[in-house]
Amino acid sequence: MGVKVLITVLVVALGLGGLLLWQHSYDLHEQQVTIEQDGHRLHGVLATPRDGRPRHGLVVHLHGDGPVEATHDGDYRPIWEANAKAGYATLSWHKPGVAGAPGNWLDQSMADRAAEALAAIAWARARPDIDGDRIGLWGASQAGWVLPKIAAQTRPRFVLAVSPAINWLQQGRHHLLATLRAEGATEARIKAEVARSDAIRTLLARQASYAEYAKAMGEDPNTLTPDHWRFITRNHTADATPDLPALRGIPVLLTLAGHDRNVDTADTERAYRAALSEAGALTVRHYPDAAHSLVKDSIERSDVQLTLTALFAPRALFAPGFLTDQQRFLRNLG
Repeated sequence: MGVKVLITVLVVALGLGGLLLWQHSYDLHEQQVTIEQDGHRLHGVLATPRDGRPRHGLVVHLHGDGPVEATHDGDYRPIWEANAKAGYATLSWHKPGVAGAPGNWLDQSMADRAAEALAAIAWARARPDIDGDRIGLWGASQAGWVLPKIAAQTRPRFVLAVSPAINWLQQGRHHLLATLRAEGATEARIKAEVARSDAIRTLLARQASYAEYAKAMGEDPNTLTPDHWRFITRNHTADATPDLPALRGIPVLLTLAGHDRNVDTADTERAYRAALSEAGALTVRHYPDAAHSLVKDSIERSDVQLTLTALFAPRALFAPGFLTDQQRFLRNLG
């Protein structure tokens, strides 16, 4: 009996292992790359289609907020595979200070992030396996402040804007209120949290030092680190509105989620339509069942379901239609 149980366990384990390998095998060739930028180095990944073609267009990936490495812990690979099916390679890099990359991402402004991307685009255009006329941008969330800055300095072939933010302070307030309401917070708690947020905004407006900020926060467990405070002080006035006209005439796919607690999607859509609709190159796609990351909201709200889906069906993480719509958009560019 013990032998039979052991054999059954082994068969199940081998089956699960095979399923894991199959689900995490992508039709891509990945290579580690290093990009020089003004004496600094960007460490990243170039993922190319396995279609035998000597040259491909390129999607340059721009991360959202946080310490993100090139693959976003593997979460980007289904997106890269969709790009590859449309004939495009993908370039992504570790944020400074992440996964052994030099620097500190919290030292960056949005202009610094744009300069990184411009260096990456120049590097890609010098490669014989990249079609320099078909290089475009993919950017999520915080990258909404970076995408138009890049377009103002070099004209990308296209832009894939995923849950992009518009105004830093407005998005911050939206995120605060959406999170509190999702948690079922009382009106008293909401009022207290808004007052706390307003006090922090006052400190930001006068460029208060970290010592002043820490004193105002007292024993609050959510107090930021000194680096993070300086990062927000440097970037809290970010607003994409005046920069969006740089995207006029460029094919833009604006992707918006129905359960986005981080970004006010209605405000984002208004801003993009106001700046770009007359140019006739804006496509807007809504995914009612998606969270901010374009992962299905039902999956993202369950840690167990999120972990199991990421392990055994990573392509199923995303809202229905998201990957195929992006692939179709790229194919239709020609």
